[in-house]
Amino acid sequence: MIVKRKNGYYVLSERTRKRLGGPYKTRKDALMRLRQVEYFKHLKK
Repeated sequence: MIVKRKNGYYVLSERTRKRLGGPYKTRKDALMRLRQVEYFKHLKK
């Protein structure tokens, strides 16, 4: 999930709300990071 905060956009885990990246200046950059996380999460399956 992508969340906008004062410093910028952050990528957070859906369940645990852990930070997976950020702050990013644009939502597009945060979306790219979220896609990277999803790719590596499903890589082993």
